[in-house]
Amino acid sequence: MGKLTVGALRAVLAMVLVGTVCVQVLMVWVLISGNDPEDGSMPLTALRVVTVLGMGAVQVAAVCVWRLVAMVRRGTVFSPAAFRYVDGVIGAIVAVAVLWFVVTAVNAPGQRDDPGVTVIMAGIGVAILGVALIVLVLRMLLAQAVARDVEATQMQAELDEVI
Repeated sequence: MGKLTVGALRAVLAMVLVGTVCVQVLMVWVLISGNDPEDGSMPLTALRVVTVLGMGAVQVAAVCVWRLVAMVRRGTVFSPAAFRYVDGVIGAIVAVAVLWFVVTAVNAPGQRDDPGVTVIMAGIGVAILGVALIVLVLRMLLAQAVARDVEATQMQAELDEVI
């Protein structure tokens, strides 16, 4: 991975982290202060709580990707330590999908006249879960690469003994 690519990715991740923290702070402030410009109805409060939790999941994924990029730069990504960060990304994506299903459920009663919106929102939730499955497949590929790397290291050690 080139320095320019790593720098650009880290800049994007930093902006995502700063942006999500700002959204979280504003949402929590509105929830705590009671200075809600709306009528304080349950769906709005629930959606604000889901937003705060969703931003937290995005932050977890961004930090895990940051750590994986650092491992790539050091050349240590093909090690068992990388699995915890990939698992963190998968967990964050699944959490976002669950939160999206909560948003769909909260929004559904208001869509009685047009239930297609709820169906589309549920489809988006399934698509988010599909992304988690793609990352899981990539995790399996990483596991195979780590196993091959360990095997190659052992074979190199044996070859060094013979020579």
